[in-house]
Amino acid sequence: MRAAIVSTFGSPPVFGEYDEPEAGEGEVVVNVRAAPLSPIVKSLAAGKHYASSTAAGFVPGIDGVGIDPNGQRVYFLFPKPPFGSMAEKALIATTSVVRVPDGVADERAAAVVTAGLSSWVALKSRAHFRAGETVLINGATGSAGALAVQVATHLGATRIVATGRNEAKLASLPDAVEKIPLDQNADEALRRIFSEGIDVVLDYLWGDPASRVIAAATINRGSFNGEQRLRYVQIGSIAGGSIAISAHSLRSSGLEILGSGIGSLSMGELVAGAGQLLEAIPTAGFDTPVKTLPLSAVAEAWEDHAEDYRLVLCP
Repeated sequence: MRAAIVSTFGSPPVFGEYDEPEAGEGEVVVNVRAAPLSPIVKSLAAGKHYASSTAAGFVPGIDGVGIDPNGQRVYFLFPKPPFGSMAEKALIATTSVVRVPDGVADERAAAVVTAGLSSWVALKSRAHFRAGETVLINGATGSAGALAVQVATHLGATRIVATGRNEAKLASLPDAVEKIPLDQNADEALRRIFSEGIDVVLDYLWGDPASRVIAAATINRGSFNGEQRLRYVQIGSIAGGSIAISAHSLRSSGLEILGSGIGSLSMGELVAGAGQLLEAIPTAGFDTPVKTLPLSAVAEAWEDHAEDYRLVLCP
């Protein structure tokens, strides 16, 4: 079959021929129609992700949309190595596929779940978000952060605050969203926001922006009446892999730091979340800009670093 192949860690995949998968017990071979290229896919293919394979020679891609042997259109997660989603066929556990609703195009389904699953499971499974609560999205100018705004709105957030380093992209978010550019004046605005009350933070940045948000959330705390609980969910780290946190910021506040990703969530939780997100698309109207390319253009796609849209490869 035709496939993208990671021959060397750190180099773009090459387009070529790869052995077709054969399904065993509890498995299914899916004919792939849309395979998203997400940051985690690049990180895994570079050998830099904590879940990366120990050896090259595999097909990249962790999710996609395809047709199962019964002719049903499905979204699938975590193909069985070495058969990733960036090929004509992928090998999937039968427990890792969910139906794609009628009327939702392949590329839209693939892009929305790839960009939106992180916020969906972070809010529902990790933060146990309840309608009526407030959310701050740290890093809302990428496609995942922008979809997090849509997800939080759909789940009933009464107040959404968005931070970002790109003021033009911040301005493009819905008018109801409060926007804080991460410039030199952000700290005062962040302190004001947290003094007024935030229940959940979704953090796509980490690094210095996270340090500033946490500092604003925990400054001058230590009330004898107890501080408001703040669930800080760490999702991405494009601004840095580590930060320093003072001990008193944890002891004197309601700050709770949670991770959300592979490991902190089970495979079953991620698949269930994908199914819930897909089912909500027709009524919620979730959408994100998509750029499609043929699978043969995988090398070109790999060098596309735009954050304004999701890349989807079509075999």
